[in-house]
Amino acid sequence: MNTETQNGALLSANLTVRYTGKPPVLRDVELEIREGEVLGLVGQSGSGKSTLAMAILGLLEKKRARAEGSIQFRNLDLLNLSERELRSLRGRTISLVLQSPLSSLNPALKIRTQLKEAWRAHAAGTGADCTNAIRACLRSVSLPDGEEFLRKYPSQMSVGQAQRVLIAMAVMHRPALLIADEATSALDVITQSEILELFRSLNRSTGTAILYISHDLASVAGICDRIAILHEGQIVECGATEQIFANPQHDYTRKLMAALPRVLPADTSPARKSEAAAAR
Repeated sequence: MNTETQNGALLSANLTVRYTGKPPVLRDVELEIREGEVLGLVGQSGSGKSTLAMAILGLLEKKRARAEGSIQFRNLDLLNLSERELRSLRGRTISLVLQSPLSSLNPALKIRTQLKEAWRAHAAGTGADCTNAIRACLRSVSLPDGEEFLRKYPSQMSVGQAQRVLIAMAVMHRPALLIADEATSALDVITQSEILELFRSLNRSTGTAILYISHDLASVAGICDRIAILHEGQIVECGATEQIFANPQHDYTRKLMAALPRVLPADTSPARKSEAAAAR
């Protein structure tokens, strides 16, 4: 594979990952993320979804894992970058939103301080520049941008607000790729719906591509352009969302679809009522 991503993709991976003394967690995984798209990565717990995310971010060494192959991101092979080079990308060009916002935020620091640190990690400017960037970012995720909110600690916010703060931090520098790893699984249904709409809105307004990792097919259906199915460390199927749901090709994908609850819409039309009466 050359130094350019294939077919104009934002990211193109061909990857095997193994932990010391264990069979590979990911085996010859081929994955492509296109510029500006939302790609869903679906698989059961233990299938290797988060391992793939950590490989893209260059964080596998902290897990004592080894990656083989390549992860082409624009003109770079992420697997060949130094830790210093990777740090310059994390949070600026490639960002991450994790599952549990209240444990991801520092409980001892005010929201203003945490947002300021995220901004200064990849930007230079005056205090006014920083404040303006923070407030614009909070507004972009539908959070208050006033002093009262900025003085809060994470424990003083709802889980939904905390997740929006994490997203604000992740998109502050307009990344090309946002990785959302089970980012809505800890939320109630209403808040989950709001966060999904937020992801979609950010995708449309900024052009940020999103790798949306989840085991929840319902949320994947609501946000993703394409879906990749990960099973036992391999991508077994990848296609447009409509195709995956309407005409799954792999046995495992068909089992996933068959496990979805079926909710039939109520039909209260006069014709349907007449049919029901005749049947009785």
